[in-house]
Amino acid sequence: MQHFMDWMTDSFAPKVNKLAKNPWIAAVQDGILAAMPMIFIGSFATIIGILRNYWPAIPDISYISTFSFGLFSLFLSYLVPEAIMSRKKHKDVSRQAGLAGIAFFLLLIYPSITAKGIISFDVNSLGTGGMIAALVAGIFVGFVMNIFAKMQIFGEDSALPDFVAMWFNTLIPIIVILFVGWLFTFQLHFNLYNGINDLFKPLLALGGGFWGFVIINFIGFSFLYTFGISTWVIYPIQSAIALPAIAENAKNFAAGAAATNIYTNEAVDLYIIGGGGSTLALCIMMAFMARSARLKVVGRAGLIPSIFNINEPIIFGAPVAFNPLLMVPMWIMGLIGPIVTWFALSWGLVPIPHSVFQLWYAPFPILGYIVTDSIAGVIFTTVMFVISWLVYYPFFKAYDRQEVKNEAAEDDDEENSEEKEESAASAEDSVSGEPVPGAN
Repeated sequence: MQHFMDWMTDSFAPKVNKLAKNPWIAAVQDGILAAMPMIFIGSFATIIGILRNYWPAIPDISYISTFSFGLFSLFLSYLVPEAIMSRKKHKDVSRQAGLAGIAFFLLLIYPSITAKGIISFDVNSLGTGGMIAALVAGIFVGFVMNIFAKMQIFGEDSALPDFVAMWFNTLIPIIVILFVGWLFTFQLHFNLYNGINDLFKPLLALGGGFWGFVIINFIGFSFLYTFGISTWVIYPIQSAIALPAIAENAKNFAAGAAATNIYTNEAVDLYIIGGGGSTLALCIMMAFMARSARLKVVGRAGLIPSIFNINEPIIFGAPVAFNPLLMVPMWIMGLIGPIVTWFALSWGLVPIPHSVFQLWYAPFPILGYIVTDSIAGVIFTTVMFVISWLVYYPFFKAYDRQEVKNEAAEDDDEENSEEKEESAASAEDSVSGEPVPGAN
């Protein structure tokens, strides 16, 4: 185990962190994370929609979701190339790259134009349904803009004002980008949007299936996390699968059809109770059952964040990361959680989520109800909490005993050190002829 830990710490983890910092990969992550507030707005619309079921007087605000979460891909088409240029040290033309990204994305989703000049878009392609196409468009635009940024027509020594030089330096790459979109859409009449989706469909189907659900979430939320690698590393992959899936579920549900996509962020949230690795149970044990003074302090300090599914204080305070005694149960929960969730949803024991709800920091009983719109969701999250308790308990007890022994040994060392210091002080006083305090 120690050899494996050393390899993960010294070789694997640094390589993963280096990969995550690659400007192209990091830019995709930056773009998605920058657009997260728009997803949160869609989540608030879901909450209001649930309340409206009980109080019909509440106005229908579904269009707020349409113009926030429903335009997610359009936002990405700007944010990704903008982030790429910033990461590639071309921040002066990053906004122009973003604008070119919007234009190119709107071209590749194959708009229809009437004789009167009315342009029509499929609204689903502007939302998360077009996410893959938006990412591809953003990366392509970033690639072209990055090449031309290295071959500027007017350099810093030009007599032209900086903003004028920037205009001319970006004209050619933007023309190239738009020409590619125009060529495919209006000359070749090739639907790039459908082509891109068809190309990635097998990968998305594989990732959105049972093994993808288990493996991706185990690696991201448990395995890598125990080595100090943030769960956000897998977010670009996960969101490319989960966000279009929940959008399709919502579309089907609104049309009276069944929601069929299980791999959504909402489904993942059903078992991640307390944060990645389902650590709320461990935190409660540390706060109220630990005999170790240190574990008790860490548990109580991390209790409120854990209730809201923020567990960094526990992961790095207990610690769970790089700690074999607590890493193992986190791995176990990282497998049990998605497996049990998948079968509970696929067997119809719990409704498959059909509404956007990305407020993952909601406490688990509340989250379970909102995500599934059913009491079954509350029961299921409670069952998952009990399972996590049973998994963590024996490992917690072993670690607590170990920490109690360590603390006792430290106390003994401190007492011995204090006795030695007192003896040394008494010896010095005797040699100097000064009376020892307390002596007759």
